[in-house]
Amino acid sequence: MKIIGESLNVMGRVIGRAMKERDPKPIQALALEQKEARVDWIDINLGPAKKGGPELMEWIVNVVQEVVPDVPLALDTSNIEAIEAGLKVAKVKPLINSIMARPERYTAMIPIAAKYNAQVVALMWGPEGLPRDENERAALCVELTYAMNEAGIPNEDIFVDGIVTPVNIQQPQLMSLLAFQEMLQDICPGAKSTNGLSNCSNGTPHRPILNQTYMIMLERKGMYSCIADHEDATLMAIARGERPDIVEVVHQVMDGASPKPDSKELIDYVKTAQVLLGHTLYSDSYLEL
Repeated sequence: MKIIGESLNVMGRVIGRAMKERDPKPIQALALEQKEARVDWIDINLGPAKKGGPELMEWIVNVVQEVVPDVPLALDTSNIEAIEAGLKVAKVKPLINSIMARPERYTAMIPIAAKYNAQVVALMWGPEGLPRDENERAALCVELTYAMNEAGIPNEDIFVDGIVTPVNIQQPQLMSLLAFQEMLQDICPGAKSTNGLSNCSNGTPHRPILNQTYMIMLERKGMYSCIADHEDATLMAIARGERPDIVEVVHQVMDGASPKPDSKELIDYVKTAQVLLGHTLYSDSYLEL
């Protein structure tokens, strides 16, 4: 699984202050840490960046590239002018995170992506918000990827994001995303895919194991990449193929089995997989049952 490091975010206390004060040291230290963890992209998330967004994006892209010039960057902000400012100075082919399936957004952003030959995250967030099921995701995917193709962006440069939702609020949506992921290559042959993995555990007390287990499920359905926490050592080990024992037990649950491993660690993955697949209802105490 390819990993897009999520930690260089304006919402973080240390990084947010560094961005505000134009202090490169914490930003560069985190970029180097993510490279050491072997992330495949570093996501630079400026949030709305309504004030001074283009100048900030140009500055931070240059700051990061001073220490990790060979790691591609994902440019993450709702400020279109800031996205373009980052594209202008990116040294390695960048990834735009993201373009929504809303005409007023994609008609403005697709020409910019095409102009700079950027890769793009195609976000399945439509005019009515979150799709209700995999079929609505598919319809939005056709609309958005067709518009990208018409502008000259090939499927291979498109990362489709079907949107991950919190298990404690919208548990059935997690199964819907798995179903959509299986459909993707029929809809958009050759396209890549990604997701904001940590959204599945948002607001829960068991974030790491939920993220890790859902990543395994998504990868089995063809998911190409995840936007994830590089500090989660177990997640990174799973992504690099270093924990086949965990992957195997999750796959067994996906195949309809009820494995009974010897270790509590693996038993917890069985329980987590059952929750994410909707075999059991989520509760904050599900690991204790």
